Amino acid sequence: MSYRKLGVDNKHRRSMLANLTKDVIMNGKVITTETRAKEVRKFVDKMITYGKNGSLVARRQALAFLHNDSVAVKKVFDELAPKYATRDGGYTRILKLDERRGDNALMAIIELV
Repeated sequence: MSYRKLGVDNKHRRSMLANLTKDVIMNGKVITTETRAKEVRKFVDKMITYGKNGSLVARRQALAFLHNDSVAVKKVFDELAPKYATRDGGYTRILKLDERRGDNALMAIIELV
């Protein structure tokens, strides 16, 4: 599986992606760089797919990825999974913004559809 390194080591990348995934789940949208948004899309879709599965194993896998944040996992399984029950994928949308002023990084909004 190919992935973006995002300029950080493995532990930092995993933690950053888990935190961005939690933020998208809890707030519905997040403003971040375009490359991070493209990378976090995979994990948000995976968490919602776990929620649609609904099994105990899926709940534990979601808890493990989201650093045991039971509030976020509860929201995925109780609110988001029923909302996207008839949808086969593509639970997120990425809207591109202008460049960031300080370092000219491409910015984007990732949000739930």
